[in-house]
Amino acid sequence: MYKLLFVDDEILVREAIRTQMNWAEYGFDCIGVSEDGIEALEFIEQNKPDVVLTDIGMPFMDGLELTKELSEKYPLIKVIILTGYDDFEYAQQAIKMQAVDYILKPVTADELGGVLGKLRSELDLARREKQDYEHLKRQLTESMPLLRERFLERMLTSPMSDKEKREGWQYFRINWKGPHAIELVMVVDDFLWSQTVTTSDQQLIWFAVFNITQEIISKYDGAVVFRDRDNRVLTLLSGVDPVELQEEALRYAEEIHHAVTSILPVKVSIGIGDASELGSNVSIAHETALSALEYRFVIGSNSIIRLSDMAQRGHREAFPIMSWESELITKLKTGTIEEMELWVARLFAVFRDQLYPGDVCQIYLQRIVLTLIHTLYEMNSDLVQSPQNAENLIQKISKFTTLYDTEEWMKNLCTEAVSKIKSLREDFNLLQIAKSIAFFKAHFNDPELSIKSVCNHISMSTSYFSTLFKQYKGKTFIEYVTHERMEKAKELLNLTSMKSYEIAYEVGYSDPHYFSGAFKKHAGDTPTDYRLKMTTKKA
Repeated sequence: MYKLLFVDDEILVREAIRTQMNWAEYGFDCIGVSEDGIEALEFIEQNKPDVVLTDIGMPFMDGLELTKELSEKYPLIKVIILTGYDDFEYAQQAIKMQAVDYILKPVTADELGGVLGKLRSELDLARREKQDYEHLKRQLTESMPLLRERFLERMLTSPMSDKEKREGWQYFRINWKGPHAIELVMVVDDFLWSQTVTTSDQQLIWFAVFNITQEIISKYDGAVVFRDRDNRVLTLLSGVDPVELQEEALRYAEEIHHAVTSILPVKVSIGIGDASELGSNVSIAHETALSALEYRFVIGSNSIIRLSDMAQRGHREAFPIMSWESELITKLKTGTIEEMELWVARLFAVFRDQLYPGDVCQIYLQRIVLTLIHTLYEMNSDLVQSPQNAENLIQKISKFTTLYDTEEWMKNLCTEAVSKIKSLREDFNLLQIAKSIAFFKAHFNDPELSIKSVCNHISMSTSYFSTLFKQYKGKTFIEYVTHERMEKAKELLNLTSMKSYEIAYEVGYSDPHYFSGAFKKHAGDTPTDYRLKMTTKKA
């Protein structure tokens, strides 16, 4: 409902229009009537109507003067002019000022209703536009912190002209203390809650970390704190002297770290980059801060890391990845679990000693894992059964945030692989021993049978086979063959009437005299004496 004031010096006209019009039907409430412009202005000052319906010809202050006053003092009030034919030119003047329409006297209720209906539509449209504008304005105000964060993040990560930066600083009211800047980037390493941490809990913690940082940095002129899309808290400090900025950055990092870890159940790490110019090179501050943070992979979580400190830790030697891969293959195929654990410990000791950045460590470790996977495929191990499982191992290693956690995982993976391969190797060795025995039995009476012919059959070196056979059977292959042949000879001497030389040929000896000597060495008697003893026992 819009408020309307009716101004006319004729009392009869005022009363007639005021009482005969159904104002509510057209969306208006006639809140008052005035006799002239002066009285109307006083009323308007107190009641602020939306529309003034006024006659032109009035004493003290006529309708034109009133319209002029309203255009200057209350430009949002809409004016409708009532005029006779004689005052038509004045009505045109009023339209040029602020009047939105005019009505010729005498006026009927329908004529006035038509004008009011048209005006209501215009007022409704204006009100909606104003509401939309206010809504957008509110949204902009509410979004201002986020827009500010996105501007600062884009300034650090994407090309941006100096003009764009200056306009953004002015719009977001960012005042720098000097031409140089240094960045602190903070991440939450771990949540120290005993219960499961939900997404809502994490969001609350991240917001609290941001608030604590903001509160501390608010004491510093020329600094901004904001969050990026990865929930990292970024702080930009500005100043004149880059060396002083480094010291101030470390001091504030220590204060922030202490406050956050004292108040919240979290571990956090802060990376401090190099000072850079706020102009075209400001992205260096961001890149170097992230580079500093990469070292937490090696140094450990809950740390403050300055890139300049890492650079002073000495020259890093090139990592001999190929020799480590070769050693891994050897350890997998022939090593023990204890040897593999020692190898993993040595590998990670090199990473710590050389202080390789996290991304470099990840690249080397992924190559190590790929070598392990390839070796397991060659060995037909079920530890890696499909390309998908192999891909999962590569993805998993990239998710660790500290070298310690990675080392534990790598140690378990490698020792499990050694155990699997050892089991496979034992199964394979048992199979080869069984094949050698089966070959011997198939060629039991072949005098040409030798350890070399057996090894050719099972595709194994004679030295390795000899060691393996004694390990599993407790005697050499020759001892085993001799024992089996002699036991068969005993059986034939005891159960058959075969001649001694026939038995020699039957158990694989081409020389009966050699057989007789070998038998006496094994049984303690010659074949003839042994048969005689067995015959006597039966009798």
